[in-house]
Amino acid sequence: MEQTELKKHLEAILFTAEQSLSINQLINFFPEQAHINKSAVQQALSALNNDYTNRGVHLQQTNQGYRFQTQADSNHYVSQHWQEKPSRYSRALLETLAIIVYRQPITRAEIEDIRGVSVSSSIIKTLEERQWVRILGHKEVPGRPALWGSSTTFLDDFNLRSLNDLPPLSEIKDFDQLILEINQNLADKT
Repeated sequence: MEQTELKKHLEAILFTAEQSLSINQLINFFPEQAHINKSAVQQALSALNNDYTNRGVHLQQTNQGYRFQTQADSNHYVSQHWQEKPSRYSRALLETLAIIVYRQPITRAEIEDIRGVSVSSSIIKTLEERQWVRILGHKEVPGRPALWGSSTTFLDDFNLRSLNDLPPLSEIKDFDQLILEINQNLADKT
């Protein structure tokens, strides 16, 4: 199979995929083609990415692999097709998420110590339902509290390849403005 044909098939696979697909997952779509290896798929993805320069959608590399998504400047127009209102997240929820992401693994009590107030069960439940956080283990202290950390879904939803892509805490000056930007970016993605 030539690169042009491989690129065509990868494009179709990625457009119809419900989630990001890794290079190994993409290779598995071609079991009868022994010459389709990691290098061939990477070259085809690179060519495909070039094809989508200055288009309404682009090929996005995420922590879990690759997916197509709309360009940020097109999100406003695309979102007009949806009737449902995007979720808005409270300051408390986003503070809790930020603490988990930057300080993981962390217990609920440690989160409460940092925030200075108790963490509502509904906040943890919402973060779990969005699959942004998960239990990484349990702390070896009496009561064995859960240790919370971020998930690969969090990385994908925030367009991060790894936690190293997060801005340093010292760069976050205006948390209220950051909350507005996060809510807008998440609204644009839905």
